[in-house]
Amino acid sequence: MKILLNGVDGNFGSRAAKVLLEKWPHEDLVFTAPTEKGLEKYADVDVEKRIADFNDEEGLVKAFSGVDTMILISMPFVGPKRRAAQKTALDAAVKAGVNRLVYTSIVGAGEPDIDTYEVNDHVWFEAYVKEQPIHYLFLRDSQYAEAMVSNYVNAYEQTDNVLANNMGDGKMAYISRDDCALACACAAMSDLQDRVIDVNGAELLTIGEYIEIANEVTGHNVKYVEINDEQQYAFFDSIGVPRTTDDMWAQTATNFPFCSDGMVTFGRAIRQNQMSTFTNDFEMLTGQKPMTVKELFEHMDEHLIGSRTSTDD
Repeated sequence: MKILLNGVDGNFGSRAAKVLLEKWPHEDLVFTAPTEKGLEKYADVDVEKRIADFNDEEGLVKAFSGVDTMILISMPFVGPKRRAAQKTALDAAVKAGVNRLVYTSIVGAGEPDIDTYEVNDHVWFEAYVKEQPIHYLFLRDSQYAEAMVSNYVNAYEQTDNVLANNMGDGKMAYISRDDCALACACAAMSDLQDRVIDVNGAELLTIGEYIEIANEVTGHNVKYVEINDEQQYAFFDSIGVPRTTDDMWAQTATNFPFCSDGMVTFGRAIRQNQMSTFTNDFEMLTGQKPMTVKELFEHMDEHLIGSRTSTDD
């Protein structure tokens, strides 16, 4: 079975690539990036490398040819731009005769009446995939624990040990990005199809409980304060976080490489317990347990969120 991994130049893609290189025959791997530069780090790796420009459907059909399973990592921009790019990629995969799509979706995408800036695109795309003549695996990843590690760091570095947000007492099974990438690679290597896999962390926690664990490990004394949605917007506005992914990030917001429309509506959905899915699908898929929040903070320098690209260049 030949597996194609898109976006090997990105944070998530490079982690999934590492797993595939360790576990799958190299002659049955294809790595893609939008540009030659994105493939440079794999110049000495003995896998087939192709350019996959999501603005060029004809080129994508060629890039995706001869592949059984294609991994599509969700785009970092949100809204019509993401839907159009992912639709182009999927349409090309179907034309190229790809048998199965592995797609990194998000927790909450199966929740009735959910309405968040980030999740709505995934709901739309999952529905579109199901209409096409292609098998699929939807990996509904819980929130990256790394996002909240960086949020925690911001609290003791910038906001006098106060972490204020609108999540309230809602629960989330935070999971590391490394574990999500592992699950993605294992899904591609499996024979599963036409199903949803919930990729959840080891514990279902409120943000307050998450912070208590972080304090115990690090020795800091961060306190959680619940604020409402309007106050959350005001905080992000004050540090230069853009409302949407169409805008550029200010240097003052380095701990928040996301847009405020995404974070505020995500926090609201958590508060309303629309993202409290908690299963053992990860262990079933990978054969191991996900990292705990305690383990993440014991190695927190390795688990900061990193940068995010806000354009489709």
